[in-house]
Amino acid sequence: MNPTVKMVKEYTEALIIALLLALFIRSFVVQAFKIPSESMLQTLQVGDHLLVNKFIYGIKIPILNRTIIPVSDPKFQDVIVFEFPVNPSVDFIKRVIGLPGDTIELRGGELFRNGEKVDEPYLSGLPPKGGGRLSGEQMEFGPVTVPPDHYFVMGDNRNNSNDSRYWGFVSRRAIVGKAWRIYWSWNKVADADGRDYHTEWSGPVRWGRLLGLVE
Repeated sequence: MNPTVKMVKEYTEALIIALLLALFIRSFVVQAFKIPSESMLQTLQVGDHLLVNKFIYGIKIPILNRTIIPVSDPKFQDVIVFEFPVNPSVDFIKRVIGLPGDTIELRGGELFRNGEKVDEPYLSGLPPKGGGRLSGEQMEFGPVTVPPDHYFVMGDNRNNSNDSRYWGFVSRRAIVGKAWRIYWSWNKVADADGRDYHTEWSGPVRWGRLLGLVE
């Protein structure tokens, strides 16, 4: 065989294998995810880049989202990535607050699960955006019972989070995986009004956040 043809063949085979391996890893093992909003402050910052463990909740058939090899189910207070129920083309990240069969209620802004107050050290404690008063959904909610094969999720920035209080439960099939580690983190610069973020990255790397475990 011509040496040039042989070299091209070898490089092509190596490239195909590398692409297949990358596709396999992304489909079944880990996937990258970027934090675009403040809903998970202070646990996750805008500009954090995460690795999401997809294997931990089972191996799924891509596109169909059907689990073919179950591994485990999401646990209470896991931070998960899932397809937004209102628009499945968009991925959301929130914390699991209610498992199937749980009864969830907010009283005076405090979370109760199955009638017992939940200790939530991860809450941001930040005021609502705009400095206004908390809405009824933010202070008082439920009680609601989580249906089978569904989960109730909320953001750690409880006063500024679009979550299950507003659009309902997350189906088990819609869950992509569990947030695992932060592999990169930049500061992102906000506009003067503090609401919108520039599309270009600027500011220092948050070195202290790199390789941090998401809990």
